Amino acid sequence: MKERRQYKRLLFPLPVRIDTMIAGKKEVLDFVTRDISTSGIYVASLTSFAKGTQFNLDFTLPTDNLKGLKNMESLKKCKGKMVRSTNYGFAIQFDKECPIESIKTL
Repeated sequence: MKERRQYKRLLFPLPVRIDTMIAGKKEVLDFVTRDISTSGIYVASLTSFAKGTQFNLDFTLPTDNLKGLKNMESLKKCKGKMVRSTNYGFAIQFDKECPIESIKTL
């Protein structure tokens, strides 16, 4: 089967704090990414959200593990939406306004 992904996916566990509105109430949840690409992240979790749910993302940047990634500060305060879920996790696509230049060069 031909790979359809536009961007390289990095298997990179990165802590991320996600906040969203659920039933009119702000929810703040902590997760760890399973992988990350220029266009978004996948989070392994039993938690699920409705497709299209909007998120504010704030990544915790472990400086010891960032040798291959440049300018990771640009991954703070991103926005995205839930585009896919499985029994094992969910995928968030970054909005255009999310500055993710740090991983485009990988």
